[in-house]
Amino acid sequence: MRLALVQQPATDNLDDNLRRGLAAFDRAADAGADLVAFAELPFTPFYPQRHATPEALARAEPIPGPTVEAFQQRCAARGVVAVLNLFERDGDRTYDTSPVIDADGTLLGRTRMIHITDYEAFHEQGYYAPGDRGLPVYETAAGRVGVAICYDRHYPEAMRALALDGAELVVVPQAGAVGEWPEGLYEAEMRVAAFQNGYFTALANRVGPEERLTFAGESFVCSPDGRVIARAGQGTEEILIADVDLDAVRQSHARRLFLRDRRPELYADWLAR
Repeated sequence: MRLALVQQPATDNLDDNLRRGLAAFDRAADAGADLVAFAELPFTPFYPQRHATPEALARAEPIPGPTVEAFQQRCAARGVVAVLNLFERDGDRTYDTSPVIDADGTLLGRTRMIHITDYEAFHEQGYYAPGDRGLPVYETAAGRVGVAICYDRHYPEAMRALALDGAELVVVPQAGAVGEWPEGLYEAEMRVAAFQNGYFTALANRVGPEERLTFAGESFVCSPDGRVIARAGQGTEEILIADVDLDAVRQSHARRLFLRDRRPELYADWLAR
């Protein structure tokens, strides 16, 4: 599988953000990508920098809706899978949601962020209801793909659940700011998740200065043996391309040993607490 992570800044011009996102998708397809993934809320400003207001919540869009439909057409035209991330409205609730679109344009489903944080400049609990769709693994033309949206990646039980359902690649749309955590910690976390669960992890991060935060970029891909195999620059607008061999999933320590030797009967009750 050839994987592309789009690292692009977002502005207040939503039409231009979407236009640039579609253009990046085309450039990735021209480079031979089988799957193109985007960062968290790539086509809008990062709204949770400020507390939620009725005006801010009104910016959420349905799925399917204009953005998803534009990408459905492009996926079908180019024969490429897309993993997006949007501020979704469903009835009177709003979510942080990743639609997954197959290479024929089919909307396979949507993963909603399950764990919702709230702290300075990340006032997300006012914007997002907790996800209610679990952690599906999608059978795409490129492989078996799961999504762990930003904060969800901090929960080992969520990352393990994707492995148990057979994910070969876990895409992580993120909004990570410069200086938010100690250097290298996010990378270490994704390397360990890839190694312990025997899949590729692909973290696509926001990039660029916004109202209260400067997003770091530095998107990266980890292999099932825990190595970083591709990394984008800090603060750069770019498309990160990585070739991943899904046979490495089947040959990984996790798939041959760790998952085989689990003892869920001893800790299932603990996990349910």
